[in-house]
Amino acid sequence: MSQEILKKVEDLCRKPEVSEFAIGDTVNVHCKILEGDKERIQIFNGVVIARSGGGTREMFVVRRIVNGEGVERKFPLHSPKIARVETVRSAIVRRAKLYFLRDRVGKKTRLAERRVERKVETEAAKPAKARRGRKAKKAAREQAKKEA
Repeated sequence: MSQEILKKVEDLCRKPEVSEFAIGDTVNVHCKILEGDKERIQIFNGVVIARSGGGTREMFVVRRIVNGEGVERKFPLHSPKIARVETVRSAIVRRAKLYFLRDRVGKKTRLAERRVERKVETEAAKPAKARRGRKAKKAAREQAKKEA
């Protein structure tokens, strides 16, 4: 009985649309800030270094560097204080938690970017490309031998 009630309450609190992002992604978290009677949105930009929990209790940690100092902030995924989460870029990672980034400084904190797969154009639709380099020269020599 209590499990059913808990599930109903969680379904009511859960956001209908949650943007997809993964560990290692650089994200913009749009947070709602109350200042007196006015509400504004402030963007927190950084790398997602951890996700934890499940259901309505899911949390994620975003890390960024401000004035040479590391700042981490933990956000509840389904909070009404979060307007939206935008993925700026994706990275290739091999871990579930990126806590090792805390010890790194400068360019060592950068992660390799994951390329997004795009539609492959057909050979006829591709524009002619000027070939350069050793491979192109070798191909030109082989073509000349065939013609001779």
